[in-house]
Amino acid sequence: MKFGPLTLDQAEGAILAHSLDLPEGRLRKGMEIDAEAIAKLRYFGIQEVVAARLEPGDLHEDAAALELAKALAPEGAGLKIGRPGTGRVNLFAEGPGLARIAAEQIHAVNGIHPMITVATVPEWQRMARRGMVATVKIISYAVPGQALSAACGAGRGALGLQQVQRPRVTLIQTFTGAREPGRGPAAIADRLDRLGARLVAESNVNHTEDSLSRDLAAARDVAQSDLILLLTGSATSDPDDVGPAALRLAGGRVSRFGMPVDPGNLLFLGDLAGVPVIGLPGCARSPALNGADWVLERLLCGVEVSFEDIAKMGVGGLLKEIPTRPQPRDPR
Repeated sequence: MKFGPLTLDQAEGAILAHSLDLPEGRLRKGMEIDAEAIAKLRYFGIQEVVAARLEPGDLHEDAAALELAKALAPEGAGLKIGRPGTGRVNLFAEGPGLARIAAEQIHAVNGIHPMITVATVPEWQRMARRGMVATVKIISYAVPGQALSAACGAGRGALGLQQVQRPRVTLIQTFTGAREPGRGPAAIADRLDRLGARLVAESNVNHTEDSLSRDLAAARDVAQSDLILLLTGSATSDPDDVGPAALRLAGGRVSRFGMPVDPGNLLFLGDLAGVPVIGLPGCARSPALNGADWVLERLLCGVEVSFEDIAKMGVGGLLKEIPTRPQPRDPR
């Protein structure tokens, strides 16, 4: 692409680089300069414009942005591709879910040519329907076709929406005293509803290994749930505390205790007969974002969460403090 000043005799078919306000109307940046526009410019005494002229092999910004968007999110990826304009194409979630982003592929696309850019939300960010997951922007008016082909190859299939795969959830609460459910179940139900999941069973038991293990075994035997949540009446402070111990007693296993996210440190993760089990930290009673949200959302959407996945959540894991925190970060 060639960019710079052109006489009117040279300008037809080029792309206007800067908007021009004329006494009768406006010629907008990005328009193709045609014979009518040239006649207007001559009439008002303008002899030169700044414009971009495509060279052989170049692709117009709108066509390039659309082609790259289609490569990044092929049909069936769960993303709707918007209409191109001024070299930009936005990609939207077709329903609630998590943004699936292959970060290394996006890095590769952004390293091919400085005029080819892709910006996304963070990986695994929860999306509502019509939420914007990414934007493709061709910065200049055109890009070399060879560079675009390389970008499409590097980014193919890098974007998508992971929708709910485990919609049926059981919640078991334990109590150390009077059984007053409080705000916890409502806050958890709201979290599930945002992704299209729901509570199919709830139970309340004493905060003992035996009581909780029996309820867990019953939930396992009924086999109506895709995911089990434990909300204990007393904080789980050790891998051998009531919650993890009861899960093992019921025949399950604990794969991770604790996470480097605050609030949310006291989460534990395991499974029971192939059904994921999350031991929720006490902050899950609040609607505010906490570490348990990141684990819960991924598991609801069928994204497995390993010991190492949780270990990597520390960078960015210092979240906003909840008002009900027993020990505030800053006691002042």
